[in-house]
Amino acid sequence: MLEHGGRLRAAAARHGIPLADWLDLSTGINPQGWPVPALPAEVWNRLPEDDDGLEAAAAAYYGNSELLPLAGSQAAIQMLPALFPRAAIACLGPLYAEHPQAWQQAGHKLRLLANAPLTRALSAVTPYVLCCHPNNPTAVTQSRAGLLEAAAQLKKRGGWLFVDEAFIDCTPELSVTPEAASAAAPNLIVFRSLGKFFGLAGARVGFLFAPEEIRHRLREALGPWAISGPAREVARQALADCAWQEATRPRLLAAGERLAELLGSCGEVRHTPLFATLHSESAGELAEFLAGRGILVRSFPEQPLLRCGLPADEAGWQRLGAALAAWRAE
Repeated sequence: MLEHGGRLRAAAARHGIPLADWLDLSTGINPQGWPVPALPAEVWNRLPEDDDGLEAAAAAYYGNSELLPLAGSQAAIQMLPALFPRAAIACLGPLYAEHPQAWQQAGHKLRLLANAPLTRALSAVTPYVLCCHPNNPTAVTQSRAGLLEAAAQLKKRGGWLFVDEAFIDCTPELSVTPEAASAAAPNLIVFRSLGKFFGLAGARVGFLFAPEEIRHRLREALGPWAISGPAREVARQALADCAWQEATRPRLLAAGERLAELLGSCGEVRHTPLFATLHSESAGELAEFLAGRGILVRSFPEQPLLRCGLPADEAGWQRLGAALAAWRAE
């Protein structure tokens, strides 16, 4: 099992700091997520139904009806590779580690291209190319035009482009989700999630945008009731709440800039609206320094990276700023 952010209890035990005293910045989840209301009783005592309005709300929000609701995009990440003939896949890394692991476990040959541009992946002449847009954990972004051109090039040789857009919601104009499985890009498959922007990671709701045949095969493999009734209702309401979405995007964009400025005093930083990544040889040391002060971030032993999420309130911002100032003073 791969390690992910959010392992707060393990950090508390390792450092001897009570759980309640931690500032958890180890994930890229919106700390002020969509406010879940009380749910109607029937979503708890009836089996989930496909015609409850979730698919329609998702199609309107994402601009694409070629979708399959999932128990988080992780379900597709794990199962999708088995639906494709075994071949080589080029992954732009470092990236969300569940992607390459799933392809490797399904028998595909992995070509992990560290810190390489998308053009390098295309020149690898593999039938499959996968990237995150924006990338997790490096925060590198691709151009929308570049991704669509990559899909077109891969189409010419019968290949597929897989794009994980878990962190794109704040900048929907950059997303290629509307083009997934379209006549213009029938070989483009996109993963989306409600866990990050909406702050609903615990609901486990995501979507795969792909051609109908692939969605049908994945649906059959998943079986009935892949998403619980309460999770479907929460997702439906969140996706339809345009007022909350419009108010949240500029707030997160500003918070991302603030976080990047804070971390920038410690080295080179790239950021998204939901996390900032420090590229520094001392990233691991800084992560331990912060942990010793009850601030949990993600470090990546195989890369000199530190990823930091957004504090939930002003007290958290001040605490992080003070800890970074103390690090610089040492």
